[in-house]
Amino acid sequence: MTFPLLRLTYDPRAVEPSGKNLFRVPYITQRGGEDAAPDNLVITCHSSGPQLYYADEDPRDGDARGVLWARCGWNPVDAEGRITGEPQWKLMHPHRQMVCMQTLTCQVCTRPARTPLGFIFLAGPRDHDPSQPSILTNQPPVCRKHTRAAARLCPHLEDDPTVFLARSAPLYGVHGTLYGRDEGGVKVIAQPDAPLPYGHPNIGTFLASQLVRRLQSFRVVSLDELLNDLATAS
Repeated sequence: MTFPLLRLTYDPRAVEPSGKNLFRVPYITQRGGEDAAPDNLVITCHSSGPQLYYADEDPRDGDARGVLWARCGWNPVDAEGRITGEPQWKLMHPHRQMVCMQTLTCQVCTRPARTPLGFIFLAGPRDHDPSQPSILTNQPPVCRKHTRAAARLCPHLEDDPTVFLARSAPLYGVHGTLYGRDEGGVKVIAQPDAPLPYGHPNIGTFLASQLVRRLQSFRVVSLDELLNDLATAS
């Protein structure tokens, strides 16, 4: 399964009546200058099997389940706390995406994404078959405040997103790159389209770049229905 990446572009319609621009670059968007850091990858053998490491590993290189994550630079923030740098619309910053998915916070503003009706996950109108009992997604949720803006500003969502309102979204696994060894050292073995579930035999030599959740106990609603239901529930 190949996951579509969120693409947000400036829309001149996104303004308040006063003319103030409402556009906000999502927190998870990678910025110019936030390049992949030197990997320094090594593989060592343990009784439990081979394990991928950084030669200069830091505790922050792994997630809560011990999976190694791709390194990426971090740009400084400006005086208003906004991340600087030209947005790279087709890319999600690995660690910012992971943090939002891990904590279920809004991918735009990083505030808690839970609503009285559950978590809001957006997808393109043709990304998933909503009749399936569960859906895998690499897209962090959005909060109530930024649901409409995300749908309007993201061309991939076509201002007509599939809206999954989920009461359950357990962690599933990670999307990324599988590594192995040869005479020359560490090498890429595969970059699978499908995410690797936690607990998979190959997870020890997998370098993660996106965290994936499984949506369960969800219902599919229209954007207007969602916003109306949230207004009623408030």
